[in-house]
Amino acid sequence: MPVVSVSMPAELIERLDSHATAHDYTGRSEVVREGARALLTEFDDDTLEGESLAGVISVFYDFGTQHVERRVTELRHEHDDHIASNDHSHVDDYCVDLFVLEAALEDISAFVGTLRAIEDVETVDYSLVPIESVGQLQDA
Repeated sequence: MPVVSVSMPAELIERLDSHATAHDYTGRSEVVREGARALLTEFDDDTLEGESLAGVISVFYDFGTQHVERRVTELRHEHDDHIASNDHSHVDDYCVDLFVLEAALEDISAFVGTLRAIEDVETVDYSLVPIESVGQLQDA
């Protein structure tokens, strides 16, 4: 198996090692492999292919990291045709951007991936809802 060298903060390495020990992994490499597989397949959902989706995406980053805020603003403009709503707030010492997208799975996946790739973004979370399914549970 090829070896890949990855740089990461010491705190993240400590968390990887703790997770590996707590869940009986053979080591941090196994945890990293599982994480990579999960990331690379997280948008592989055949049931959502071709569906019009509502995606709610939250982005957290440290207050005062202007390069992050600038890049998030650029993305908002680049994906304006899919963004139904956007809000910028402050929670504790963090900036929080909340996006609501109406788009296909591949467009939301690209948006989330681009946000995650921005240096100094702390977390990006999302939820997806097929627009066609909204309200169907009430009728059942």
